[in-house]
Amino acid sequence: MQEFFTVITNSLANISIMSIVDILAVAFIFYKGYMLIKETRAEQLLKGIVFIIILIPISGLLNLTMLNFILNKTLTIGVLSVVIIFQPEIRRALEHLGRSAFEDVHGFEDSEKRNIYVKEIVTAVSNLAETKTGALIVIEQSTGLAEITSTGTILDARISANLLENIFVVNTPLHDGATIIGKNKILASGCVLPLTGNKDINKKLGTRHRAAIGLSEISDSIVIIVSEETGTISLAINGRLTRNYDKEKLRVILLKIMEHREEKKVKTAGKKVKLWITGIINKK
Repeated sequence: MQEFFTVITNSLANISIMSIVDILAVAFIFYKGYMLIKETRAEQLLKGIVFIIILIPISGLLNLTMLNFILNKTLTIGVLSVVIIFQPEIRRALEHLGRSAFEDVHGFEDSEKRNIYVKEIVTAVSNLAETKTGALIVIEQSTGLAEITSTGTILDARISANLLENIFVVNTPLHDGATIIGKNKILASGCVLPLTGNKDINKKLGTRHRAAIGLSEISDSIVIIVSEETGTISLAINGRLTRNYDKEKLRVILLKIMEHREEKKVKTAGKKVKLWITGIINKK
């Protein structure tokens, strides 16, 4: 027993700080990767790949030549198949990583303008809800939506309640699609959003709600939905849909989300500046 503890102690003594950091970094990457695919179809595939990886050395040790050959070829072809079949999930994961690592400014410039524009948006949404006029409004945040904006009609117009209401009047050219708001302007209308692939959402939800959830899954945008059947106001954020907002509740939650993200940006920027300054001092 004493010899066992001696071996463990010597092994621990040989581990450097950088080795620990290396192990923790790899563990963190694997954890984040698993959380991204958790409860998706990719999770089941990952379990199958792990099972094959375990079987390969076992079949080699037992001299099961044919089985070992088939498993090796399956794994080789499987990697390429995974990239093709799960291209949407891989893209979503990379976009999520990109949003976390690099913050950009696409929302409202300052708090004063933010309050004014949120008031205009909320007024329009409330009026649309009262008349049960269907609407889909996207508020751009850190993730740029140029690809989505290009699918609609470019407006580049000032944000106003009257304009937003007119856009969604039934049978007008731009009412059937999403309106994108960002950079203190109404950027475009009649835009096409990607539908969610989540099969667990309520079957009663229509295309408008599915499109809102779909965009919120691949970006950090805030998506406001007005149901044309019930006039219910809903929000889609980070792949989640919450419903039954009134005018005041919607205004408060929009401002809270935007202010929280703005504070997060400032903190992140502060850390980057601090690291940059520390690096210069250390060089000197």
